[in-house]
Amino acid sequence: MGLNLTQKLIKSHLVEGTMVPGAEIGIRIDQTLTQDSTGTMAYLQLEAMEIDRVKTKLSVAYVDHNMLQEGFENADDHLYIQTVAAKYGIFFSRPGNGICHQVHLERFGVPGQTLLGSDSHTPTNGGLGMLAIGAGGLDVAAAMAGQPYFLTMPKVVKVELTGKLAAFVTAKDIILELLRRLTVKGGVGKIFEYTGAALADLTVPERATIANMGAELGATTSVFPSDEVTRAFLRAQGREEAWIELKADPDAEYDQVIVIDLNELEPLAAKPHSPDNVAKVREIGPIKVDQVAIGSCTNSSYQDLMKVARILKGKAVHSGVSLVISPGSRQVLAMLAENGALADLINAGARILEAGCGPCIGMGQAPASNAVSLRTFNRNFKGRCGTLSADVYLVSPETAAASAVFGVLADPRGLDVDLDVPMPEKFLINDNMIIPPALEPEQVEIIRGPNIKPFPQNTPLKGSLEGKVLIKLGDHITTDHIMPSNAKLLPFRSNIPYLAQYCLTPCDPEFPRRAEENGGGIIVGGENYGQGSSREHAALVPLYLGIKAVIAKSFARIHRANLINSGIIPLTFTDPSQYDQVRESDLLEIEDVESQLGSGSEIVLHNRTQGRVLPLRCELTAKERAVLLMGGKINLIKEQLRQKN
Repeated sequence: MGLNLTQKLIKSHLVEGTMVPGAEIGIRIDQTLTQDSTGTMAYLQLEAMEIDRVKTKLSVAYVDHNMLQEGFENADDHLYIQTVAAKYGIFFSRPGNGICHQVHLERFGVPGQTLLGSDSHTPTNGGLGMLAIGAGGLDVAAAMAGQPYFLTMPKVVKVELTGKLAAFVTAKDIILELLRRLTVKGGVGKIFEYTGAALADLTVPERATIANMGAELGATTSVFPSDEVTRAFLRAQGREEAWIELKADPDAEYDQVIVIDLNELEPLAAKPHSPDNVAKVREIGPIKVDQVAIGSCTNSSYQDLMKVARILKGKAVHSGVSLVISPGSRQVLAMLAENGALADLINAGARILEAGCGPCIGMGQAPASNAVSLRTFNRNFKGRCGTLSADVYLVSPETAAASAVFGVLADPRGLDVDLDVPMPEKFLINDNMIIPPALEPEQVEIIRGPNIKPFPQNTPLKGSLEGKVLIKLGDHITTDHIMPSNAKLLPFRSNIPYLAQYCLTPCDPEFPRRAEENGGGIIVGGENYGQGSSREHAALVPLYLGIKAVIAKSFARIHRANLINSGIIPLTFTDPSQYDQVRESDLLEIEDVESQLGSGSEIVLHNRTQGRVLPLRCELTAKERAVLLMGGKINLIKEQLRQKN
């Protein structure tokens, strides 16, 4: 029996374990990336590991999330990242150079290599034939220190694409259709591998769009083959030497097969407030639109924005619509400026933002109260845009541009515009905003501003674990709920004590106060707790507040890993009905927690308030168990390094 592409990529990097779904495996990491929202903490953790230089083939630090320097905090953090990158052997992409995933696709991604990034949309580079996985900052720091990345061997889902996309139907519609079918939980524990004759018509940026939003399925990652389309893209980027052919064996087997006939697709939109709440644009109808935002790591490529420029050329943005556009990279922006497309966008009434994440993460351009905002982004969680009362719809750039002109949600197939935008034979290449690491690292002084505080560290688990239920939450609590990351708070990403004042406040403004008054405690959640961003602040801030455990019906993959890395125990109900047997303010206790965690997956929880015993589960691999018992991954790594020395 032959291997599928996912198995080939994992096998070539496997350092521990066997490729059996559900088994723990360790893989060698070739490349890492960080961004400024998660990077400062990752590099503080890297420093704590006391190594001299990173051990990867390539590591890149990007600044793309917060470039609004209203105070000293952002500039200080950027300077810290730049100096630590210079000292430890990391390339530094300066503010304004672009979004990490877009720039990495253009300038650094290598087919066949592994990429671990402290951003949940790192799988974007699966569009290039990489095994690209999002993780918490500590896992990325460990990879930079030469540690393998450990995960549960996923199932592999074959997504066969047949047929051909009609005019004005896009790669965004492909992934929205998959989300419609599978929901935001449908990819948990799975890697999606794309195949089929239709791939020949999908460019690398289009493949990257699909891989990017695979994160919204809860998938470990998404993988595309490296073929002649990939080769042409790398050649146009001046990097053809990085290309290798990668594909599944003809007799490869998969755990699941999904077929999508592109002939049957039409423009789709994800309605508020979830990426899987998908319907056809024509069925939603011509609802009034107040704002349109085009960009993000999902849809900000050269071809995306060229198609938008063609739709807007000679037209005007509707008087009732605010249109903002965020190019994905400086390369994209420069090429639009050079060929005149930027002038078409500006003349139509678009507002051009800096090449960065911007509105996608709530950094500016919050809609008006009760507004409808169409966005080409990947997430439309309630309040993420910065306005709690706004309704956000996720659409393709073509649908967004058409709607900006008409002032209502519009099916772009009614336009008479030629959108045949060929892939450039040569991209405009200028890497002068990417700073290589220092040749004499010993001469580099790491600069820390006053806003950079030490990260909290746990202690080894001993004795009994006891705490009150501080809050009881529902299903699909996101990392935006747990630790908001808006324009007001993002400058304090390096200041855990300050951020602690806002932990879970979208759910309950009194939570931080209650946690402090009780000296910490326990959180209870529903299904898919911790979905969304990879930001480990959603674990570090609860750790700072004294959270000892989280009990949920189920966890999102990255957040569960971040909890374990912080030494917070992730517990699940053996039966979802047990959720109703726990109340806020109940006093809970796990006796002899060290022994219970070490002896298996069954955990006995005593509800002292109600006088009942509740059986829970804590499914852990051997590595995860060792991390928890040591009180977190940083403690374990430091102990391992001490033993080596």
